Amino acid sequence: MVGEDARYVAEAADEVRADIRSWPTGRLLSVAARLVERRFHDFLAAHQLTHAGLIALHHLTAGPLTQRELAVACRVTDQTMSRTIGHLLRSGYIGKRTDDRDRRRALVELTQRGTEVLAHAREKERDSGDLLGAVEDYARFREDLIKLISIS
Repeated sequence: MVGEDARYVAEAADEVRADIRSWPTGRLLSVAARLVERRFHDFLAAHQLTHAGLIALHHLTAGPLTQRELAVACRVTDQTMSRTIGHLLRSGYIGKRTDDRDRRRALVELTQRGTEVLAHAREKERDSGDLLGAVEDYARFREDLIKLISIS
């Protein structure tokens, strides 16, 4: 929020909180998701990362993967993974090397810089007051979200 909106919220905080308390749960979830997403997107952008790149880094913590294996793990197309890998290479978060067992294959692996930015992103998600700081029991909140998402 900027300008008029921020000023209104600051001046009418009690009324805003009372109004929010009347919202249906679905609306609360939707607004909360958008706010957290926007804040985390800003964090990622400041570190030359995208959500897709962060997911790829996460999958590479188990060890090097081929581009195809990484695409499958991330549930994206080879073309999408190619763009993600290019971005991560330019940012210095991953490296590519030839597979010693099959010289025709290239392996993608985390660099030290990639390991550090992934750790920082995980820390930011859990411990940041501006992302999920209002959540008192992070582990419980996370489990509840998983339950909500897992219901089919």
